[in-house]
Amino acid sequence: MTRARDPVPRFPAYGYTLFIQPAEAQETNLRPNHPYAGMWVTDDNRVRHELLPNGRYVEARGQRERAYQGRYEVDGTHIEYWDDTGFTADGDFVDANTLHHGGMILRRQPATP
Repeated sequence: MTRARDPVPRFPAYGYTLFIQPAEAQETNLRPNHPYAGMWVTDDNRVRHELLPNGRYVEARGQRERAYQGRYEVDGTHIEYWDDTGFTADGDFVDANTLHHGGMILRRQPATP
């Protein structure tokens, strides 16, 4: 007799069951707790930060579309970044459409319909 594989990993020796939710399901209908989610770019379009509503960011540099990625948190008008490789950075939103980060000025890019 063959048993069907249990889709939920269980580790009874350690006293817990691991529940894994697909990443796509985690990103649906998320609303950030700040007004800054979206695309931010330097005036020359060389550096582009996409602040995702799930607290993650993707930074493109020149032709490298995923040069850096990680998580971020916003506290008031201050933003803290934690890159997946361990690098940290921060910045400040000086108004609703301007972000000062690492000596750069990024501006909010209007969302495309």
